Amino acid sequence: MFYFNALVLVPRLMFKKRHVIYIAVVLLLFSFVYYAQPYDNLLGHNKSVMAALNGPPNTQPKGLNQSLQPGKDPDVGPNVEMPFGPLPNEDLRMQDPNLKKPNGILELHQPMNIDVISLFIFFMIMGLSIATSTVQRWQTAESKVVKAEAEKATAELSFLKAQINPHFLFNTLNNIYTQSVINSEHTSESIMKLSNIMRYVTDDVTQDFVMLKDEIDCVRDYIELQRLRLGADAEINFNVQGKPDGKKIAPLIFMTFIENAFKYGVTKKEKTVININLSIDTERIDFSCQNKIYNHKSNLERSGIGIANTRQRLSHLYPQKHRLDIENTGGMFTVKLCVDC
Repeated sequence: MFYFNALVLVPRLMFKKRHVIYIAVVLLLFSFVYYAQPYDNLLGHNKSVMAALNGPPNTQPKGLNQSLQPGKDPDVGPNVEMPFGPLPNEDLRMQDPNLKKPNGILELHQPMNIDVISLFIFFMIMGLSIATSTVQRWQTAESKVVKAEAEKATAELSFLKAQINPHFLFNTLNNIYTQSVINSEHTSESIMKLSNIMRYVTDDVTQDFVMLKDEIDCVRDYIELQRLRLGADAEINFNVQGKPDGKKIAPLIFMTFIENAFKYGVTKKEKTVININLSIDTERIDFSCQNKIYNHKSNLERSGIGIANTRQRLSHLYPQKHRLDIENTGGMFTVKLCVDC
């Protein structure tokens, strides 16, 4: 009943919402157990067999001298010799004429007699089989959900990286184009740095995590490109504390904030000051970027998309292992990012 309910009834009837048929089959099984009384019949059968085999206390073999002379049993007949006296079950039947021989393990239901133990075992078996099937189905569904979520996260992460990389490269190409128009002597150097950045973006950024040292080199090249574009009117401070050797970071995770600093923190009216700090500890990496903000309404929407994408990447790659604080107070835009490494 356990396997029949767990492997057949529950998956094919209960889980498929065929509840009426399932209840009917269970009631049929219940009726069988109720009328068959398997436990009481099995217990009574065992007691009868043991009593028949052991016999009453006074039916012992006779002495050796008596056993040598054949005896006769009046119930059996005159021609059948009984060397050790009557059979035990015959003695038992003679002592209690109302005692019947066992007819089998299962007998019909007796009036006013309910086999409580059999019914209890029935309900326990049915409950355990339902629970087993339910847990197995839940585990299967849970594994499918986890797999689907992982595939969804991978697809979203690939899409987000595909959004960020062209955006970053197009901005850098625009800067080099500006230098070429004014015949800047730093155009060739800018092209070389852009080549390094493109090699990093196309080769290494395809992975979820890259070496922190390579990420820092990419940030340095980008900042140098911006320095060449802005000239002496900009003060750009990039400080790195700690050793990046052996540590990994999500690729281009800082680049959105650095790009925004050069978008909205640059003006021709006053000197540009941008401070970028990176602190590397044994178990964490702290990044901060601060700059004055000047409203460029045409780019505000794209900036919001870039920050939203970065938040999603952080939630996928550093679940419960990062902290991002963004403040815009007193005309100063400050970003603080802490991730566990």
